[in-house]
Amino acid sequence: MITRWNDPFRDLPTFQKQMNRLLGEKFGFGSLVPEEEGFAATWTPPVDVEETKDHLTFLFEVPGFKNEELKLNVENGVLILEGERKFDKETTEKSYHRVERSYGRFYRSFALPVNVDVSHINANLTDGVLRIELPKKEEAKPKSIQIGTTGPKSLGSGRKAA
Repeated sequence: MITRWNDPFRDLPTFQKQMNRLLGEKFGFGSLVPEEEGFAATWTPPVDVEETKDHLTFLFEVPGFKNEELKLNVENGVLILEGERKFDKETTEKSYHRVERSYGRFYRSFALPVNVDVSHINANLTDGVLRIELPKKEEAKPKSIQIGTTGPKSLGSGRKAA
């Protein structure tokens, strides 16, 4: 018996939802479709970490965020940044053709080296980039030591230094 398959793509949305749910449960992503109840996609803003002789700098990409929507803490030598991007569901009915931006809460934490001075941390949000600058402690900065020409002329048992 031959069965005619009129629409091979008819079951594709159901398959996609099942795969999203399966991957979400396996890898902790939650639902990947924002319209679904209980949407809580895990995402993290990208970060660059730079170091100079004077500072350790974190540059987080957080476009669309305001200062009050981000929470920055330093606890026990760990820098913690938290926030949430909410999916705006308006009262008017919309149909989305594609949703690629990530939504939900994020939490980033970084162990800080002991040579940074957390009491003088500086954080600024400009053009969607959060810049966190931690100065290094004075004793941790590199020091140049002058090598002198004075010193012992002999090495122990009467031999002359070369």
